[in-house]
Amino acid sequence: MKKKNIAIIAHVDHGKTTLVDKLLQASGTFRENENVQERAMDSNDIERERGITILAKTTAINYKDYRINILDTPGHADFGGEVERIMNMVDSVLLVVDAYEGTMPQTRFVLKKAMEAKVKPIVVVNKIDKEAARPKEVIDEVMELFIDLGAEIEDLEFPVVYVSAINGTSSFSPDLSTQEEDMTKVLDIIIENAKDPDIEEGSLQFQPALLDYNDFVGRIGIGLVKRGNIKVGQMVSCMRIDGSIKQFRVAKIYGFLGLKRIEIDSAEAGDIIAIAGLPDISVGETICEVGKEEALPLLHVDEPTLQMTFGVNTSPFCGKDGDLVTARKIEDRLFKETERDVSLRVESLDNESWLVSGRGELHLGILIENMRREGYELQVSKPKVIIKEIDGQTCEPYEELQIECPEDSVGSVIEKLGTRGANMENMTNVNGLVRLVYTIPSRGLIGFSTDFMTLTKGYGVMNHSFKEYKPYESVDIGERSLGVLVSMENGKSTAYALGALEDRGVMFVEPGEDIYEGMIVGEHSRDNDLAVNVIKSKNLTNTRSAGKDHTVVLKRPRLITLEYALDYINSDELVEITPHHIRLRKKILNTEQRKKAENKK
Repeated sequence: MKKKNIAIIAHVDHGKTTLVDKLLQASGTFRENENVQERAMDSNDIERERGITILAKTTAINYKDYRINILDTPGHADFGGEVERIMNMVDSVLLVVDAYEGTMPQTRFVLKKAMEAKVKPIVVVNKIDKEAARPKEVIDEVMELFIDLGAEIEDLEFPVVYVSAINGTSSFSPDLSTQEEDMTKVLDIIIENAKDPDIEEGSLQFQPALLDYNDFVGRIGIGLVKRGNIKVGQMVSCMRIDGSIKQFRVAKIYGFLGLKRIEIDSAEAGDIIAIAGLPDISVGETICEVGKEEALPLLHVDEPTLQMTFGVNTSPFCGKDGDLVTARKIEDRLFKETERDVSLRVESLDNESWLVSGRGELHLGILIENMRREGYELQVSKPKVIIKEIDGQTCEPYEELQIECPEDSVGSVIEKLGTRGANMENMTNVNGLVRLVYTIPSRGLIGFSTDFMTLTKGYGVMNHSFKEYKPYESVDIGERSLGVLVSMENGKSTAYALGALEDRGVMFVEPGEDIYEGMIVGEHSRDNDLAVNVIKSKNLTNTRSAGKDHTVVLKRPRLITLEYALDYINSDELVEITPHHIRLRKKILNTEQRKKAENKK
């Protein structure tokens, strides 16, 4: 059977995973009576809830005489490293672009990676059924992007197909009336235009570009067989990144079809497979025949740009909610995550805390969310950017930030970004929305998304991707300007106490919640922290008052989500995370000790 290896790349939420769904259905990969959920490739609960792809997924479909291997890639900047490595496994890409939004920052990022890897692009204009769709202008934008990225002349003659992935329709014309009720046009354009695998003659070369892990076979390397053949039970050599060679026996080989990973006995050049047998197989190593060792070029793995301290939960409520609270359990879980995530770094600080480095807030936030759902309790610090020494100069990461917001909120957004060290590169007006392009230090983005949503009343859209390391500028960025209300007592919060404190600021807790000393219960309306009593109850007397008591009517407290909490805290605060609660707290819980520490500062 002939093969085509393609990756699907796009900006966040431009419809990659929905497109893969419809291609799987169009190819007849599923049985007629098979119940397949929407966005079937997003198998992780968090992926399904947020509507984003976090982990790259491999699938394959049979169409006509071809086996088409498809890699669904993440669209978010925090997972860009996976996109880059996947380009080494494929020969062509489907570049999916929204028919209304057009090219966005991540479109540029993923296309740049594809062009650097010299893979052939096929453009898919998705969401053609949108009322505000502007497919012709979008194709012009894509053409400009190709030219801007220095495309060769032959790349500018890219094939285009227009689809509505959600409706399962496709056409070679931008006219909505020509859409046909199936996705065969996309499959046909892949077979006609995607390059065949570039197969060399010679002995075995296989290079893992992605990792997976399961408890039965351990670490699994997923990649492309560049040349030769590989069989189950065969002794092979693994050429390590440090130049050493380790021999091992291939325990399992997996192929892909539809949503299933299937065991196979052998694979040949051009196949995308997963192999098990070496417990510490790593991305970028080369698997060769014994005695015929020849290394492939190393794959680039994106360096982490953000780090935070994970620690054992030290609050008075430790162990009340989660089952997994000990340092040993947390450490095992963190190091297990590094088995499948090559962009994550974990180092032990002491017996009860670890420094965890990742690609961004989303990357680390998803790890925390997964641990929380698995029953872990932990506390984490404010995220910090990783400062590097480059040519004797202290440097920090900078990002390209693109914003779209209504005209009435532009002034306040520009003003807010000015205080965060951002430098405006461009400003345009698109369909009544203002598009701003900035270069901003990564630390200037910590905590910005919450402010941004408030400033734009929820109508703004922001995207950012790593740009470069530049010299560090000693500007105070990222600390919250307002103080917090901190509990000075242990007990249950009361409506009476909360009602008396409402004019002091915004509350985070409701009546009847368990509270401990040092827990943050609200935001102060001024710039200093204030110790408050939220468990105070009304004094009862045996004298009837002249005025009748009124029921206390409280304002709704502010909802604290994990993302909001990580953005919100200052460097002297922590987020306590348990399976059912997210609490904000001070590092020093005791009120007197905290005041002494502040006075020393």
